[in-house]
Amino acid sequence: MNIDFEKSGGLMPAIIQDAKTKNVLMLGYMNKVAYEKTKKTKKVTFWSRSRNCLWTKGETSGNYLNLVDIKTDCDNDTLLVRAIPDGPTCHKGTDTCWGETNDQNPLLFLTELQDFINRRHEEMPEGSYTTSLFKDGINRIAQKVGEEALETVIEATNGSSEKLVYEASDMLYHLVVLLTSKGLRIEDVAAELARRHDPNWDRKRRQAKAAGTME
Repeated sequence: MNIDFEKSGGLMPAIIQDAKTKNVLMLGYMNKVAYEKTKKTKKVTFWSRSRNCLWTKGETSGNYLNLVDIKTDCDNDTLLVRAIPDGPTCHKGTDTCWGETNDQNPLLFLTELQDFINRRHEEMPEGSYTTSLFKDGINRIAQKVGEEALETVIEATNGSSEKLVYEASDMLYHLVVLLTSKGLRIEDVAAELARRHDPNWDRKRRQAKAAGTME
């Protein structure tokens, strides 16, 4: 990655994003030396404009920003630094410099789960339940989705909310395995739901059906 720090007078804005939650934590500035130190130590380091010196975030508080990766924007004059924080990012004790909590949207875990199941499908490690499902084949996986869906319905009509969430989680997990076995991802389902959210979706669907363009 070729970064031209001189383009912005030697200092480049660095947006810090939590690699897991995707939340923006703070904005700092890096010069070439701060950038190189960040890459070498894996601890995010800035150039302090007020103190006129290098500053590694967390060197006094212990709340380091552990580097994951760095990217530049399309104009090559702003850095996006993805990191994992050890604690609150702001010197005032808040998670972010905007006073927000750095909570992860639980829906983001579905992508992590999908990636994990993809790795199981590629590596097929012994002793893994997911591996055993892939080895049993598509019919068995589909059967498991049906079984878990039935258990979800039973808990919805006669069980507790806690058990409903438990069985729905089983059903969703097996659905992701089913999608993976067919070369699909849970994001494909999300994209379909997004299309259906379009107020004109049903009209477009009928037009496509009339034109014979739907499978």
